[in-house]
Amino acid sequence: MNKKIAIPTTGGILSSHFGHCEKFAIYEVENGKIIKEEFVTPPPHEPGSHPAFLRELGCSVIIAGGMGSRAQGLFNQNDIEVIIGLRSDNLKGLVEEYLAGQLVSGDNLCDH
Repeated sequence: MNKKIAIPTTGGILSSHFGHCEKFAIYEVENGKIIKEEFVTPPPHEPGSHPAFLRELGCSVIIAGGMGSRAQGLFNQNDIEVIIGLRSDNLKGLVEEYLAGQLVSGDNLCDH
């Protein structure tokens, strides 16, 4: 199974709001193992821009601290699974927890 997982980052750690992130950490996964990590700069934030951008990169999952309900809907429309409510400095660890089936959404850390 090949998969790409996106994590919004600010200052190299998980961003509490995906729309204000500096970069997305993109993890490419093959057969349940991380084979590549890269950081990409997103386009300027406008409604719908980030879900489309990540879909074009081939991402099928986003792990975030928080995002608004409209953004969650746009990710769903782009066939990108949304996991929110997380706090962590260990980006790779989040992906590994997801791959192990241990990562679940928590309370949305975004206020809209």
